Amino acid sequence: MHNKTLISLRGAGVSYDGHVALEGVDLDIYDDDFIGVIGPNGGGKSSLAKAILGAVPHSGTITIDESLRHGNHYKIGYMPQVSQFDRRFPISIEEVVLSGLQSDKGFFGSYRTADRRRAAQLLDEAGIGDIASKPIGEVSGGQMQRALLCRAIISDPRLLILDEPTNFVDSRFGRELYAMLQRLNDRMAIVMITHDVGTISSVVKSIVCVNRHVHRHDSNVITPEQLRNYNCPIQIISHGDIPHTVLCHHEGDGCTDHAHDNSL
Repeated sequence: MHNKTLISLRGAGVSYDGHVALEGVDLDIYDDDFIGVIGPNGGGKSSLAKAILGAVPHSGTITIDESLRHGNHYKIGYMPQVSQFDRRFPISIEEVVLSGLQSDKGFFGSYRTADRRRAAQLLDEAGIGDIASKPIGEVSGGQMQRALLCRAIISDPRLLILDEPTNFVDSRFGRELYAMLQRLNDRMAIVMITHDVGTISSVVKSIVCVNRHVHRHDSNVITPEQLRNYNCPIQIISHGDIPHTVLCHHEGDGCTDHAHDNSL
């Protein structure tokens, strides 16, 4: 049983220049959630996150609980994809992390010593404390991804939204990231957009399939049959005693499975 509803979407939709990215979305996000958002490329996963963040116009209603309000903004942390961040901007890794406090400080606000200590602590935990002073244009994609995660959580949000957080990072940091997120989930709800379906099944609590429409599955196990029912044509790669790949793609109004046993 969930404790409190933080975000409620009813009949929500997002369109870009006449193209419908999402329609008829009914979805609740609770304060104890750890949701993995999956779906095909172009299916509307990022549009869902941006609609919740108020970053794109939407139809229908999106209700944010007052417990998330903090002054003139909401306690929601967001980690964008690295490709959405302008690496030419002349700031350091430390300044990227501190910018996560901008809604509290204002554009010209100054950072306290405690803020800088907190940023340094997060960067150390992410394994990149030694590059805090480096310009963002001189670091790797994986290092930038870690800095963006620190930026998203420095304000200690009640809801954390991550868009493909394991892009550009090695498998070791991927494991460290998931462990860190599980610890963070003790004090904040998490919504994570990902293609890493095989791994997240052991990390998240619920799965949301997005392909223009949205279907919530209150379990961390997703089967090809469920994906068919959800009209969610994605590739599943499983690792275990019987590794396999299931490919599902549309043929007319239906969906046909092609299953292959592969040694991975």
